[in-house]
Amino acid sequence: MMTMIEKVLARASGKSRVSPREYVTARIDFAFMYENFSRLRALLAKAGIPEDWLKVWDPDKFAVVTDHSVPPTTVRTAEYHKISRELARKLQLRYFYDVHPGIGHQIMIEKGHVRPGELIVCYDSHTTTFGALNAAATGIGLSEMAHVIHTGELWFRVPETIQITVSGRLSDLVVSKDILLYLAGKYGTEVAQYQAIEWAGPVIEEMSLDGRLTIGNMSVELGAKFGLFRADAKVAEYLRGRTEKEWQAVEADPGAKYAATYLVDGSALDPQVALPHNVGDVQRASEVKDVPLDQAVIATCCNGHMEDLRIAARILKGRKVHPRVRFYIAPASWAIYRQALEEGLLGVFVDAGVLVGYPSCGFCAGYQGVLAEGERCIAAAPRNFKGRMGSPKAEIYLGSPATVAASAIRGKITDPREVMDE
Repeated sequence: MMTMIEKVLARASGKSRVSPREYVTARIDFAFMYENFSRLRALLAKAGIPEDWLKVWDPDKFAVVTDHSVPPTTVRTAEYHKISRELARKLQLRYFYDVHPGIGHQIMIEKGHVRPGELIVCYDSHTTTFGALNAAATGIGLSEMAHVIHTGELWFRVPETIQITVSGRLSDLVVSKDILLYLAGKYGTEVAQYQAIEWAGPVIEEMSLDGRLTIGNMSVELGAKFGLFRADAKVAEYLRGRTEKEWQAVEADPGAKYAATYLVDGSALDPQVALPHNVGDVQRASEVKDVPLDQAVIATCCNGHMEDLRIAARILKGRKVHPRVRFYIAPASWAIYRQALEEGLLGVFVDAGVLVGYPSCGFCAGYQGVLAEGERCIAAAPRNFKGRMGSPKAEIYLGSPATVAASAIRGKITDPREVMDE
């Protein structure tokens, strides 16, 4: 009897079964990088390996997305982009997505590169996002990625699995982000250290794919190596027309062994806020009072989805952003941008005083909307580490899109239900 991750790693390593703590060499189903792809050139040179040594093991299983500094804000980042393009041409990459499509984690699912039951790696820690589609996905290092690109294989230690079940039903304006922040606050950011999380329960089953993507994305903020969800009808519907390849979802066997199980009562949850500079320092939004804000952000691979934009528009419609607050909203992809345009959401944002940005990782990685010393920002983003969005003397708070939008209106951190009750 095996858990989801054990089944994926058993299949990928050609074994009938695997057990936690066992080491396996597994075949990778898909790998991708963003413009840090350019770093491969320096890595090979430092190791004394000729650049011509590098070959892509399977052109159908590797992609590069330019998404972090888009458009480039410095000569240095422009050079990174240039090198990435040169390498893409040299290696004759079949899937090279330059500056237009959007953030890599979103583009990979939109283009059908993520399928249930597959093993996926990227040189980025938030690759756990793809667990929302029942894929075993994780971030790896640069030298590991070079090995994967060339061989299509990588070793793994089979992780233990923990199960997190969310029961009940979420209240209005309590969303997937609040679940993750609550868990980080209650159990800490290492509760799933080098483990796989299986997300389960009525709340997870009812949750939209966008909501699951947010939880999958931030599973790594609990220390997880992988974070997996069941492949239900919502996943199958999303994949219809996006991929012609057959896929085989994985389910945990009845009686599978878990290292730990956690039960969360979703009906009892309130909007949550993570305080600087720790994702695990969490309080209810209603308890974080009298914190004036200079900036608010809804964007990134974590919260630039259509559902996030709809939530923000619901709160912003007919209201204005506080004059002290710079409020940035950026969709995760141009496909989402266009849909938001067609639904009239961008008009709602502009009327409210929002600065609408283009799809990129800039607002999360400190390339756009940079914070000055002493400024405070609340963001629907995955991390609030010191200096991540600008000055190390700035403060970053994390909240859901609902909490961020409500706080931008009030000019201070606010429980979104207070704004909607006005």
